[in-house]
Amino acid sequence: MLDFITKKPIDKGWSCDRKYRVTAADGTDYLLRVTPPEKAASRADCFRMQKAVAALGVPMCLPVEYGECEDGVYILQSWIDGLDAEDAIPTLPERERYAYGLDAGKILQRIHSIPAPEDLPAWETRFNAKIDRKIKMYSECPVKFEGDAAILEYVENNRGLLKNRPQSFQHGDYHIGNMMIDRNGVLTVVDFDRFDFGDPWEEFNRIVWCAQRSPAFASGMVDGYFENGVPPEFWALLAVYICSNTLSSLPWAIPFGEKEIQTMLNQTKDILDWYDGMRTVVPGWYQKK
Repeated sequence: MLDFITKKPIDKGWSCDRKYRVTAADGTDYLLRVTPPEKAASRADCFRMQKAVAALGVPMCLPVEYGECEDGVYILQSWIDGLDAEDAIPTLPERERYAYGLDAGKILQRIHSIPAPEDLPAWETRFNAKIDRKIKMYSECPVKFEGDAAILEYVENNRGLLKNRPQSFQHGDYHIGNMMIDRNGVLTVVDFDRFDFGDPWEEFNRIVWCAQRSPAFASGMVDGYFENGVPPEFWALLAVYICSNTLSSLPWAIPFGEKEIQTMLNQTKDILDWYDGMRTVVPGWYQKK
């Protein structure tokens, strides 16, 4: 590992990694992520996949170095000087928010050009198992949300949409909270540590975070990905993915306390409003340009 003259902790995000802004002897800043040994198994793969994404010209935290250290394993990445997109984009005029959304969609399209391993089980099998787990988690959760019957019914009635879906590389947590606007005004992607392989359209399951911050940004992201030709079947399948995530959101939030529980309850209310209690598949935040 490079020698550093400064090392400042970064207290942000949900990852198990310890993150630091470090400065090398030549004055160059980097992002250092240190993963504890018990969580280190996938980090070599993460570094390898980040290199594959960077080779596509995606604006991102560039992978610099991977290795073992006293506290586990580390990944050293380029440092991005700029603003968090979730704070910066809502302050912009609507036209600019939409334009950044277009960028986010085009970047995601490029990320999905990386194929999944050929030996993966069929997506229908994989995701139906995930749905079953999430329904069980919700059924055992002591906190419930109003309108859950509509979401459970929609998921059960639309499992058939999972059949014959393609699979590709996924960022794994693609939303406005994992993006930055760099000093040159370029939208830049961070945090690939939850990468996976699956249906490319599932990657939109976290677009609810984008829509809550800026409907124009979320709309641009969809339009940019599909080059202004959104297939109707996308909306029906996206609703399956968002409903599935919603079922596991409360069980996820409970260990983090009342604030996160309330955040997820509020988000669930927004989702049911956008989908008119699951009576429509095109969400209310979508603004066709």
